[in-house]
Amino acid sequence: MRLPGTEDFAPPPTGAERARWREADIAARPARLGRLRARLAEAGLDAYFGVRPEHMRYLTGFTLGEGEEKVAGNSGRFFATGSEVVVLADSRYALQAGRQAPEARLEECGYDLSGRWPALVAGLGARRVAVEAGFVSHALWEALAAAAPDVELVPVEGWLETGRAVKEPAEVERIAAACAVCDRALARLLPRIRAGVTERALALELEWLVRTGGAEALAFDVACLAGPEAALPHGSPGDRQVLSGSVLLFDFGAQVDGYRSDMTRTFFVGEPAARDLAIYALVAAAQEAALTTLETALAGGGTAAGLPSGRVVDAAARAVIEAAGHGEHFGHGTGHGIGLATHELPSLSRTAAESPLPSPTVFSLEPGVYLAGETGVRIEDLALLDAAAGRLEHLTHFPRAVLVVGG
Repeated sequence: MRLPGTEDFAPPPTGAERARWREADIAARPARLGRLRARLAEAGLDAYFGVRPEHMRYLTGFTLGEGEEKVAGNSGRFFATGSEVVVLADSRYALQAGRQAPEARLEECGYDLSGRWPALVAGLGARRVAVEAGFVSHALWEALAAAAPDVELVPVEGWLETGRAVKEPAEVERIAAACAVCDRALARLLPRIRAGVTERALALELEWLVRTGGAEALAFDVACLAGPEAALPHGSPGDRQVLSGSVLLFDFGAQVDGYRSDMTRTFFVGEPAARDLAIYALVAAAQEAALTTLETALAGGGTAAGLPSGRVVDAAARAVIEAAGHGEHFGHGTGHGIGLATHELPSLSRTAAESPLPSPTVFSLEPGVYLAGETGVRIEDLALLDAAAGRLEHLTHFPRAVLVVGG
């Protein structure tokens, strides 16, 4: 088949689109906060203490750069109560937080959170505080409890994650835009793939194409893995040369206006081996089985209550691979939600919730088969599921058919 070109995919977002997305976020924040406040009231809690950058951006607009939370101290952590939102920011971030989160009250907080904790919770009138326990260390929890022993810390999990799994239209648009960045970047890279080039050189070139093609950042580090290295589901590129007759796996994603994409394509460099072609066909069939399960549910009525669970979708893909005798070579889940974080709810795996998938939502479908020391194949696309609209749409548009490159 003809190799895809950049003209086959949507162009980078315009300034007008980015401005519209910012306005959509501002308009959506009251409802987002309203859902959180309803949970606080239902649980009899006075405040929510959040530490995750994606939650802070979702509720307030204050945005740390990718990886910046590692050096930001307590800046970007926040409180939400029934009547206000408080964002913590030291002198490095105060001006930025004031611009991006004008509706929030700013509180100075350096690296000594426990030292400031009594005054912070007293200023909120909070006696029972919900804490994102899965993302707070045991040491910090103990320090906060000791700093204000009259304030009860209540562990909570999934409150904001559950709401974020249901995507607003402007969120879907940004994920689709991030997908298009990656589609175009990979199309531009194809003519440069040849035997003898190294994994690292291709990964760096692809990163450059993503960053200069409309992305503000990578969603995660580019994986480029050739031949036997493709059997490492999350391997890293090295100085290994690409050999003719081997597979070449790319796993990468872009970030556009905070929202991420994630795609995997496995190519054949030169003449494909019969074994690798058979595994590719198997993985493609597994992905198709997952899609068919979702399409069948939509055709059966189109209500959110009638959607399959992530566990059911995973089982459909897994059954195809197991029937071919490769069950032990598919260890990870079939998919994951994506948005402000690369991995978020909903999960499509053996341990996923048994409740119906949320709607509308966006998730990956990424079955794979990995033969240690020999080869590996994964195909990954992002899909939008909208039960009310009866819609299952690929957001990743790069072809899924077998592609031979570098011949």
